[in-house]
Amino acid sequence: MVDLLPDRPRKGRGAIGNPSGRYESQTRQLIDDGWAEGGWAEGWTGQAGRGAGTAPALATEVGIDASRTVIARNASPDVPFDRSINPYRGCEHGCVYCFARPGHAYLGLSPGLDFETRIFAKPEAAKRLSAELAKPSYVPAVIAIGTNTDPYQPVEKRLGITRSILEVLWAARHPVAIVTKSNLVLRDLDILAPMAEAKLARVLVSVTTLDPSLARKMEPRAARPGLRLETIRRLADSGVPTGTLAAPMIPGLNDDELEAILEAAARAGATSAGYILLRLPLEVKALFIEWLEVHFPDRKKRVLALLRACRRGKLYDPAFGTRMTGEGVTAQLLARRFELACKRLGLAGNEWDLDTSQFEKPRPHGEQLALF
Repeated sequence: MVDLLPDRPRKGRGAIGNPSGRYESQTRQLIDDGWAEGGWAEGWTGQAGRGAGTAPALATEVGIDASRTVIARNASPDVPFDRSINPYRGCEHGCVYCFARPGHAYLGLSPGLDFETRIFAKPEAAKRLSAELAKPSYVPAVIAIGTNTDPYQPVEKRLGITRSILEVLWAARHPVAIVTKSNLVLRDLDILAPMAEAKLARVLVSVTTLDPSLARKMEPRAARPGLRLETIRRLADSGVPTGTLAAPMIPGLNDDELEAILEAAARAGATSAGYILLRLPLEVKALFIEWLEVHFPDRKKRVLALLRACRRGKLYDPAFGTRMTGEGVTAQLLARRFELACKRLGLAGNEWDLDTSQFEKPRPHGEQLALF
């Protein structure tokens, strides 16, 4: 008889396991057949608990996403933009709570470790974007970058796809709002600063916690909290309007930090703020529960109970109007605390108030210039 092996944390990775996606016809489980010595099963006794030891490290693989279009459209009443660009599918930051994880199931991959180790880049994104902006039917509105996966995740340092997109937008005088957890955004200040001066750019820096230890567990490859605050400071000092997102707020885990996060961001120069209650769609529910079992077993029951209290007894409710903020006493208290803190700190700016009147359609390669 074989023993089932539990998934174990991997250094630098957020998800604990790599469960099959919801469209797969087969599932995979690790077993100990008694032959492993000095390998995967070393140190595992079956009674040592789920957190016994760590599994081998996983390298990141980067593939190609050959999408023909790069501007994604949405009609959600819960977000202040109707179009966005995501230069990458999957995200090496490894945030365990990421609501984009279920998208990897469409690729036949796991929303777990596959999502943060098998990244798909869009090297033709700038070229595709230029073609879309040049269409006669295109009408400009703020494009959001980084609303699904981080445009400045580690692979961007080597590939520069996000930068190439910004170059197209700046040449076309097209407004953009960026959401990131990375200080790599500072690399592109030579583009963002003049865009901001022309009222064409804003940046939102997500700060989930001020506790480096918690951040390492929740967001293992994202910039540490202090570095994110310094990023806000440098963006603001360079004239780039900058806000913060205290997201996600997880009742019983990091919600007690809400005011401290907003205060720290305001001191650094943030002029606007937002928050989102933890969302656990599809496979993210099981991934988050497993993560709690490994890292916070003492808090697991309370955290899940509080989440259910905010979601009509469920761990997730996708209903428009409440999916970002939840319902009930706990959710209402969080919303009120956020409102009062923003009022006290002057965090009332509108990060989507950018200028669309300067837009100039890119000219397709080889097109003759107009005489008049």
